[in-house]
Amino acid sequence: MAIPLTLSLLPPVTAPPPSLFFSFNRFLHFPSSPSSVLLRATSKRLVLATKTQPVATMAAQDEENAGNVKRQLAKLFEASLKLTVPDEPNVEPLVAACTAKFGDYQCNNAMGLWSKIKGKASPFKGPPAVGQTLMKNLPQSEMVESCSVAGPGFVNVVLSAKWMAKSIQNMLIDGIDAWAPTLPVKRAVVDFSSPNIAKEMHVGHLRSTIIGDSLARMLEYSKVEVLRRNHVGDWGTQFGMLIEYLFEKFPDYENATESAIGDLQAFYKESKKKFDEDCDFKEKAQQGVVRLQGGDPKYRKAWSRICEISRAEFAKVYQRLRVELEEKGESFYNPYIRGVIEELSSKGLVEESEGARVIFIEGFNIPLIVVKSDGGYNYASTDLTAIWYRLNEEKAEWMIYVTDVGQQQHFDMVFKAAKKAGWLPDNDKTYPKANHVGFGLVLGEDGKRFRTRSSEVVRLVDLLDEAKTRSKAALIERGKDKEWTPEELDQTAEAVGYGAVKYADLKNNRLTNYTFNFDQMLNDKGNTAVYLLYAHARICSIIRKSGKDIDEFKKTGQLALDHADERALGIHLLQFAETVEEACTNLLPSVLCEYLYNLSEYFTKFYSNCQVIGSAEETSRLLLCEATAVVMRKCFHLLGITPVYKI
Repeated sequence: MAIPLTLSLLPPVTAPPPSLFFSFNRFLHFPSSPSSVLLRATSKRLVLATKTQPVATMAAQDEENAGNVKRQLAKLFEASLKLTVPDEPNVEPLVAACTAKFGDYQCNNAMGLWSKIKGKASPFKGPPAVGQTLMKNLPQSEMVESCSVAGPGFVNVVLSAKWMAKSIQNMLIDGIDAWAPTLPVKRAVVDFSSPNIAKEMHVGHLRSTIIGDSLARMLEYSKVEVLRRNHVGDWGTQFGMLIEYLFEKFPDYENATESAIGDLQAFYKESKKKFDEDCDFKEKAQQGVVRLQGGDPKYRKAWSRICEISRAEFAKVYQRLRVELEEKGESFYNPYIRGVIEELSSKGLVEESEGARVIFIEGFNIPLIVVKSDGGYNYASTDLTAIWYRLNEEKAEWMIYVTDVGQQQHFDMVFKAAKKAGWLPDNDKTYPKANHVGFGLVLGEDGKRFRTRSSEVVRLVDLLDEAKTRSKAALIERGKDKEWTPEELDQTAEAVGYGAVKYADLKNNRLTNYTFNFDQMLNDKGNTAVYLLYAHARICSIIRKSGKDIDEFKKTGQLALDHADERALGIHLLQFAETVEEACTNLLPSVLCEYLYNLSEYFTKFYSNCQVIGSAEETSRLLLCEATAVVMRKCFHLLGITPVYKI
């Protein structure tokens, strides 16, 4: 193991020549932005690159980076790099949190710099010497306690416990929003949930709805204007079948109530059965589609009635999940499709193939059909039109589509067609851009798609009912029905039950399948929402039992991080902003879940080894408890989970 050379911070030492970013750049992601941008290596560790900025913007950046330790350190190392290699003005600092015992953060530029410097006139004899000079040139800062160089020039940074404590206390005074990261984009569309009209939401819609809502929440917290779009399936050939069946069963369809029509899922199945078995009905249904798409008022009214009933059912699910969406379904884009196809054709992108009009995409064996052989439009027509609309009318800089991984190829082709049209840049790292956020299947205990015993898909409302019922039963078993009001019991059961379902989904890497298991997700031990919600409630209980005015302590008390476990908890709290930024940049809510679980573990260790109530450090430690609770609550909010305050 390399022994670190430890030095206190010294005045700047100028040292020559070059260097640029070394071969790491082939592993990293470079979004284009005028401000600092996050880069992700192939390992799980993030490095941060800060682009050169005019001095006039420094004050604004300091405010923007108030809660982001990694970005603040990157600014210091940016200054050091300019002194260390003045002939290479575009070297970007690579800063990462580290777990080694030599420091809290690490600057990893030395090896990259050396790969450029060696062979040229240079006073440096190797990466360690480069690292030592980087360390010596680091500007004085109250956030840095000490630095050391280890191995091939890694510059380890130990943060000042005093500065850390001050930063946490400032957050308690200013609010958690002061720690919100700043992303290089101002407006984004998140397209998620997207159920089909006349079909009930089922477990298959769970992941898109939960993942999409969490991504939207994280982007909104990061000061991005988010257009939450519900691209419902409200247009297509199935509506001829549904409308004709509606006419048949309810001649007075305009006054048909939701209860009269009944279960829309059953209504859909009945109409489909008749469509498959009755040739005359099938012909009427096919003609009905033509009338609907041609604007026949009677058919449009019937279509609207079916959509209204579906929306009312969807709204009940969204209300329970506390998910907000604005519907812009397939029908919304229909009036724009013709013009978009004409634009694509004028650019020479659309060709005739077997009666259809298609776009050939390099790297794919099949073309992207934009007009079917019968002259009708399809998903590709609508999705390309939606991209055009979102870029030109809604001025979105980032479009995020949350669907299952099975649609990956479709979106890859649609995005490449948009690039061929010149709507999106060829470089995936620059804005505007589009990303497909794929996710795996929800599986049952048998390892197959999660279904009921009768092989039906599981209705989402049934799943949520079951989660709440089981959660309530567990609370009653703990005797809470005797301690709480019926309303408190019901609200807590709902928060814990729904939270358990959401967290069980979000904690997994979204690309993988996961097994739906109520017993596991409602377990109060391990990495579950129940455990985390109870941990938060315990912290609130500690503060209540102290009998102290925590709001007054925020103004008059002094937070200190003298004990090792206080310091470890403090560092983790300060890594909240960079964690949210990583989760946004990589579109991975699981990153935030991992942070939240680790936060509860750090708190448990702190509370086990540091007496809070009645200790000489009571004020400071109560403030640390409050800071932990505040960050936990923000994590819950970003994951769409309602916190509980007592257990």
